[in-house]
This record gives sequence, structure tokens and C-alpha cells, in this order.
Amino acid sequence: MSTVPQPRPSIPFATIRRTLVIKLRAVGDVVLSSIVLNNLRHALPHATLDVLTERASEAVVRTHPAVSSVVVFDAKHMSGLDLIRDVRRRRYDLVIDLFGNPRTALVTRLSGAPYRVGYRFRGRAYAYNLIAEPRGGSVHNTQFNLDALERIGIPIIDRAVHLYPSADDRSYVDAFLREAGLADATLVAINTGGGWYTKRWGIDRFATLADRIAATTGWKIILTWGPGQQHEVEQLRSQMTTPAFIPPPTTLMQLTALFERTGWVVSNDSGPMHIAAAAGSRVLGIFGPTRPALQGPYGEANLTVRREILTCLGCNLTSCTIGNVCMTELTVDEVYDAFMRLAQRSSPSSPGIHS
Repeated sequence: MSTVPQPRPSIPFATIRRTLVIKLRAVGDVVLSSIVLNNLRHALPHATLDVLTERASEAVVRTHPAVSSVVVFDAKHMSGLDLIRDVRRRRYDLVIDLFGNPRTALVTRLSGAPYRVGYRFRGRAYAYNLIAEPRGGSVHNTQFNLDALERIGIPIIDRAVHLYPSADDRSYVDAFLREAGLADATLVAINTGGGWYTKRWGIDRFATLADRIAATTGWKIILTWGPGQQHEVEQLRSQMTTPAFIPPPTTLMQLTALFERTGWVVSNDSGPMHIAAAAGSRVLGIFGPTRPALQGPYGEANLTVRREILTCLGCNLTSCTIGNVCMTELTVDEVYDAFMRLAQRSSPSSPGIHS
């Protein structure tokens, strides 16, 4: 879907030598915003292309071939003034603020860049001289990011989300799979994580679901995890009646390499869900407080499931006063049936091939 028609600015792209893309915070949001990078590189082949993000999401863009360097904002060790000074000294010609909170708006305004792109959010449009209308409530997050490029006349030649694990990342995963006897197995990954508790389906239900999938298909179950989640997946495995495999600790790019080898993924709405979709797995996303049309796993081959009879779906709340019913009332049968529809209608990409 294209943006609302607006007059196209006359940016002399041939004169752009230094470009900065700003996207802070959540891993999943940074994954989805990376859709702009190959398009910018194609339009600005001679320009440096930097990305400003936070430490937790740095790895998402660090290995991207379109990216020249990553500017990391570490709020624990860096003030907002320090960040502004760092950005100003880099002398960008073009800054594209895909995050649009008060801090990034101020950084953009004081960057010194002659071309400053952002969205018409209340109280922040002052920072930009090239303004896109925000459609975050009506289009998928990937298109929301592409709207900023379309606003300034950048052609969209690539609508896929790509991540780029290294050969070492893939070797790390290969070693785990060999040692676990899974090198030639068909794999289903279960991801229980989620940034808000309101987005997290129950561990006991994941255990029952994983057992049913294994019993029906004969496929092997992998329980993926991130920092602070190892106890959770060990608890999940202890509740299962069929064997499940827990990978060793992984970086974001090692997790990407693992998802390249995983046929299917069942996941709460989370960063790993978006990583799995970008890696070529077929993903079933479990949704409640967030909206699949806006934040679902990107790609037509993927599916989502939620408790459709509820009227409070898509509330976008990080806490719930009515018992988090979108998760507690979503049954194993509903998620299992959705998974089997996904499994029957699609085949995963070959390892290393992006969707």
C-alpha cells in the first residue's frame, strides 16, 4: 500500500554523502525497520549509511551489507546531549527518523542535516522539514517504515526483510544440531518469550501444544530462549512428555541462523518471532493485545492466531485488569489447529534462503 499522495521534494540525491537512519528500542521493531536499508543503498550507492539504535538491537543491523556503521545509544552511559554531539560531528546530509519519540526528534532537529525526514506526530513535526503522515494504525509496520522513503521519492525495489548471520553464526548452530542428533531432522521451534506479560501464552499450554505437534508430525521440538529465559524453557521441557531440545545461549544472529534451519516456529509476538519470519521459517504468531495486521510475522506464508470472540483484542496494553483473557482463554486446540493449517499449506525455505 502506498502513502497518501504528497508533493515530492526535490532532494538532490547525487549530493547526499552521509545518511543516518534512526530506530531505537525493541528488537522486533528494528528488524522490521531494516526493510528500508537495501532500498536506501540502491538509491544512494555512493553515500555512507549509518543506523542509530540501542545496544540490545545493534546486532540486527551490524552485519547488514547496506550499513556502513552503527551508532549505538547507551542510555546508561550516554546523555542525550552526548548523543546530539556525536550525531552533529558526523555531519549527515540526510537523517531519517523512523522512531519519532521526543528524544529522536530533538536529535534529528539538532543534527545539522539539511534534509530531515520524520512523521507528523504531535509535538514532534517541528524537527523535520520532510514530513510523512503516520499510518501506524492502518498499515503493517514494514510499510510504515517504507512510507518515509516513499515520501522523499526513494523507489522501493525490495519489500523483503533480510538478516545476515555470519558463517561463524551458522557454524555455531550446525555444531549444536550435530551434537543433538538433529542435523537432518525437521524442526519446530517454540518461542515463549514476549516483552510484555500480556503477550505471553502459558507455559503449560505451550507444553501440551508441543507434545501434540510432535505426536502428530514426528518433527523435533526446539525450545528457543534469550537472556533470563533459560529457567522458563527448562520448566517447559519438564512438563512435556516427548523429548525437546534446548539450544545453548545464542546471540541474535546465531538465533537467526538457527531459525534458518527451523522449518516452523510457534511464537508469542516478540523480537524472535520477527527474526524467524525474516530467516525463512514459517511462523505462527500468537496474538492478543497487539494487532496482527500491524505487527504480525511479515510474509504471506505466515499465520497468526488469537481468541477472535473477544472484543478487547488489540488493546495494546502492557497490563490487564480483566485477567489477560486474550491469552488465558486462547485454547491449545485453537493454536494447534492454526499450526496444522500452516504446516499443511506451506513448506519452509531452504536453509540460508530468505523469504
